[in-house]
Amino acid sequence: MLPNHNCHCFITNSRRVARHFGEHIIMKYARPTSFSETIGSKPTLLFIIMGGFFVTNALIAEFMGVKIFSLERVFGLEPSAFTFLGESGLSYNLSAGVLLWPIVFVMTDVINEYFGKRGVRILTYLTVGLIAYAFLMYYMAIGLPPADFWTTSHIDGIKDPAQQAVVKEQVGNYNYAFRLVFGQGMWIIVASITAFLTSQLIDVFVFHRIKKMTGEKWVWLRATGSTLISQFIDSFVVLMIAFYWGAGWSFPTVMAICLFQYAYKFTVALGMTPLIYLAHYGIDRYLGEETAQRLKAQAAMS
Repeated sequence: MLPNHNCHCFITNSRRVARHFGEHIIMKYARPTSFSETIGSKPTLLFIIMGGFFVTNALIAEFMGVKIFSLERVFGLEPSAFTFLGESGLSYNLSAGVLLWPIVFVMTDVINEYFGKRGVRILTYLTVGLIAYAFLMYYMAIGLPPADFWTTSHIDGIKDPAQQAVVKEQVGNYNYAFRLVFGQGMWIIVASITAFLTSQLIDVFVFHRIKKMTGEKWVWLRATGSTLISQFIDSFVVLMIAFYWGAGWSFPTVMAICLFQYAYKFTVALGMTPLIYLAHYGIDRYLGEETAQRLKAQAAMS
């Protein structure tokens, strides 16, 4: 009886040990991942930060683009008048949005390098949705009846009568100014959203086509090359929809403005090439060489 009793005790203890070990494994490896652990992952945190910067720049560029500025006067020069493609009276006037769109396209290429097509597409669709949502909210705000005091509150708060007169001459009605600045026409809205979506998808496609041919070499070629192509598409689409179809401008006028704006974007894109290498260096240092290479390989396979 003793051997059988020992055997029974051994089996019972073995089961207890196995059950305890199994519960330990489950508790350690199968427990729900906490929020802090998920966000604490360096690649995840990097994607959130880069995505936030990407979306923010695109939104700001969309709404500051309503202002047209003189490039000559930025450098203290008088505006010039020149003829291009048969269109006379042209000068170096640009939308203020061109200050930020090159950053958006550079961000597209950096995100593409580490998170692939899926990462860029997620951010692109998210940005398009947020831009449309922002326009809708602005139109709702424009439709709200203003408070009686608010329309002249920017004037009434000024103590100096002379300064009051100057401000009143420039902007007499605060509500009307709000409507002019944020109430962009429907053609402009459709054009800007369509151009952004189209150019982003083309940027992703060209980037990966070049990377397939060059491998990990020539970062500048795939980043700058895809940006130059996508920015031309962006300029052409937004002008064709907003001003050729929407405002009835002639095709030569649209092309003249398009090519001139593209010349500016082309120059800026080339000038920002060193920033791409700087971004790669900083990200590789942050992630570590092994993690950075793994992300790049996964992005290329996607």
